[in-house]
Amino acid sequence: MTLGSTHSLVADEPTSAAARAEFFEQRIRPVLVEHCYECHNSNDANEGGLAVDFRDGLRKGGEQGPAIKPGDAKASLLLRAIQHADGAPRMPQGGPKLDARIVADFARWINDGAVDPRDQPPSAAELSAATSWEAVRERRMKWWSFQPIVKTPVPQGAHDSDSPAWQTSAAARSDHPVDRFLAAGWREAKLPPPNSADRETLLRRVTFALIGLPPSPEQVAAFKVDTSDDAYARVVDQLLESPRFGERWARHWMDWLRYAESHGSEGDPAIPYAWRYRDYLIRAWNDDVPYSQLVREHLAGDLLASPRWNDELGIRESSLGLGHLRMVYHGYAPTDALDELVTFTDNQIDVISKAFLGVTVSCSRCHDHKFDPISQRDFYKLFGVLASCRPALITVDKPDVASRNQSRLAELKPRIREALADAWTQSATDFARQLTSQSDSEAWKARLEAAAKD
Repeated sequence: MTLGSTHSLVADEPTSAAARAEFFEQRIRPVLVEHCYECHNSNDANEGGLAVDFRDGLRKGGEQGPAIKPGDAKASLLLRAIQHADGAPRMPQGGPKLDARIVADFARWINDGAVDPRDQPPSAAELSAATSWEAVRERRMKWWSFQPIVKTPVPQGAHDSDSPAWQTSAAARSDHPVDRFLAAGWREAKLPPPNSADRETLLRRVTFALIGLPPSPEQVAAFKVDTSDDAYARVVDQLLESPRFGERWARHWMDWLRYAESHGSEGDPAIPYAWRYRDYLIRAWNDDVPYSQLVREHLAGDLLASPRWNDELGIRESSLGLGHLRMVYHGYAPTDALDELVTFTDNQIDVISKAFLGVTVSCSRCHDHKFDPISQRDFYKLFGVLASCRPALITVDKPDVASRNQSRLAELKPRIREALADAWTQSATDFARQLTSQSDSEAWKARLEAAAKD
């Protein structure tokens, strides 16, 4: 977005003093605090002679002149710096370029007069409070990505003001919420409605999407001539019932949880029973197990008060969800067992946080997170949970399967005990006889001496 277009978009925004001050507090000050105060403040760090923690500091600027020129974003060094413009210092120093929305906010703020209620430099205590981890975390927790999910009203379908093309399009007539949201976005962008796909294209799309395989020529031919209203819905149901559905979508899950059948390294030792975790995922997808249940099983499947059982296979499915925790890199004989444990646990945290939270928690292993509201303390709380677990093989068979041979073992136990006692008694008798008899070496010696005399 260019500065000119940014300025034109701002023209219709409220420009009252209160609105401009609120805009600064919500959109400008938090960015300055998080990205600029550390190196450019009026207390203990003003690199280049620039302090951005109060109004006059910004307007006076530093060694390169004023940082902002109220009313003229194009002439403001601060904006050029965060745009990474040619000839300007690139800020934030050492970090990625700020999001385009943030850059546009600064352009709007400067063009609208650069209202800034900070008329005095902050005290050392105020600066410390503003830049503390607690304050940073609180600001980050207000991001939309960390807010609870809310149900958004579904946009209406066809509009009376729609063009004839829109009013007759399948996108406008659809009652499906996803189609409604897509149609609303297309309208807002002033795009024409998309053309409807032909029946063969529809069948190929849904078949590839659900089972990862193309439809057969016979299936294509049958779908083309089936013009019933529920033809597509029946195809979807058939694909969802196919065993291939679980195989297709379990592969994605295995990618997220870095499925492997060996540990890597120079020896690449095998992971026993890794296939059980793979088959567990396929069954879960085909049985429509809820996502929340799968997450529980992946974190504490062996501790659930009401585990999920598979009567057909005679196993406790929930415990198999823990299999991914052993799919870590290591060799045959680590020289430092503690370091190996730390490596395992760090890898487990990295995978779990990316797969289930969508954030890079591992950045907090050595320091509070630079971008997300995750502290080093948070990291080691989770580390403590995972590091306290002991890798082991556990029994997943149902109790009746595991105890199937107990009665037979109970029957054989007295006979085994009696046979062992007889063997031990005979061994003791033989041992006593051997102690009192001439040793083999003595017998051989006597025979050799007799032979020598002859």
